[in-house]
Amino acid sequence: MLRVRFAPSPTGYLHIGSARTFIFNWLYARRNRGTMILRIDDTDVDRNTQASLDSIFDGLKWLNLDWDEQYAQSERGDLHRQMAWAIFERGLAYRDFTPAATEKEAEKEHAGGGWLFNPGMRELSAEESQRRADSGEPFVLRFRVPRETSLAVEFQDSVYGEQSKLAADIEDFALLRGNGVPTYHMASCADDVDLRISHIIRGQDHLTNTFKHVLIFDALRAEPPQFAHLPLLLAPDGSKLSKRKHGPVVSVTTYRDAGFLPHAYINFLCLLGWSPKDNREQLTREELMLAFSFDGIHRHNAVVNFTEEDPIDPKAMWLNAELIRTLPVEELARQMLPFACAAGLRADPAKMLRVAPLLQERIKTLRDVATMADFFFVDELPPYDSDELVPQKGDRALALKVLLAAREILADATFSHAGLEAVLRGVAEQLKIKAGQMFQPIRVAVCGRKNAPPLFETLEVLGRETCLKRIDQAIQMLR
Repeated sequence: MLRVRFAPSPTGYLHIGSARTFIFNWLYARRNRGTMILRIDDTDVDRNTQASLDSIFDGLKWLNLDWDEQYAQSERGDLHRQMAWAIFERGLAYRDFTPAATEKEAEKEHAGGGWLFNPGMRELSAEESQRRADSGEPFVLRFRVPRETSLAVEFQDSVYGEQSKLAADIEDFALLRGNGVPTYHMASCADDVDLRISHIIRGQDHLTNTFKHVLIFDALRAEPPQFAHLPLLLAPDGSKLSKRKHGPVVSVTTYRDAGFLPHAYINFLCLLGWSPKDNREQLTREELMLAFSFDGIHRHNAVVNFTEEDPIDPKAMWLNAELIRTLPVEELARQMLPFACAAGLRADPAKMLRVAPLLQERIKTLRDVATMADFFFVDELPPYDSDELVPQKGDRALALKVLLAAREILADATFSHAGLEAVLRGVAEQLKIKAGQMFQPIRVAVCGRKNAPPLFETLEVLGRETCLKRIDQAIQMLR
């Protein structure tokens, strides 16, 4: 049975790379009707926080990604230790009693050539090892990596192909720390064996760890899962994206709070390091699931483009705008409403449903509703420069003339697109001015700005009473 797992560590907010890894695991599991497992790697007690854990769940909930089974490593320590000692009993691990400070000095001395093991500890007799352990002397349990010079550790990666490394070049890595807590390597592999994980899809930075993991699987007499490592996500300068260095750029919530559609973000992440064979860029979730395969994953790293001023990748912004245009108007209105309310606008579902069609072709994010449609949801417009009322190739006298005429005609006009267009174009002809010179003063008067949705639809949604009130205020500004 196909069983894939995603194993985030709750040591920070949900990282863009972690989100992409979950998505690829999810797509592979769902396409192949396998089991999706969420396992929280929370063995790093000193760095784990509830806020980080909440961020993981909030991010996955926002993306509408589900899973079938959930586990926490911190609740499985007994299993991890049991398997570590099983490896020891088979003669494939040993106790290292090197004091922590001395061990760090030894590793530092060998930093040039790479520290591999402490010979005195590795060759300690079983009797002496047991005697010192019984006396309460602290130790680290280390894997006894084979030292035959010709022995290679090998595995087949679904993305990077055949991988091989001489065992003699791998250090005797720890399975249990001095306090008895299992290391990442031990806990991860023990869980993979116990949970019968068949496929592991993770970042390329774990590729070197996999040689150690293959040794652990072999020591536990378990068949290693099929590994697939993903290309890394890089900053524009070529550095690896990190929470510490790049801050909000790598956080999933940055895109959520910016007003991205969940699927637009998923679509964007999938195109970072993977592409369908037909080079499509806009795919539904179902299309992504059907198209996803390891063959489409690139071997070169992917760049997330951003600047110091703007943390949003332009490709992501383009995708979001394109997908907004495909939404049913009712869904767009529903998703914009919370952003309008968060901005303090007096928005309601019925009014938003009328506004949504006017914005659909103009906005790039859901949050744009707060800046591009605020005038629909306020009683009083914020102050604006009265010079904005003056049309091109006109003056304040012309602006006043237009608004007075508009005030008179709109008092009795039919407030529909067709009715408003007919009467206002008719007034422009009577005044012998261009339509643009007629429309700009009216648009600024009712919206408080030059750039706004189409005029006739805007007037219709605002309604007669609001339009006349705002035009009266504009007239007073020009007098």
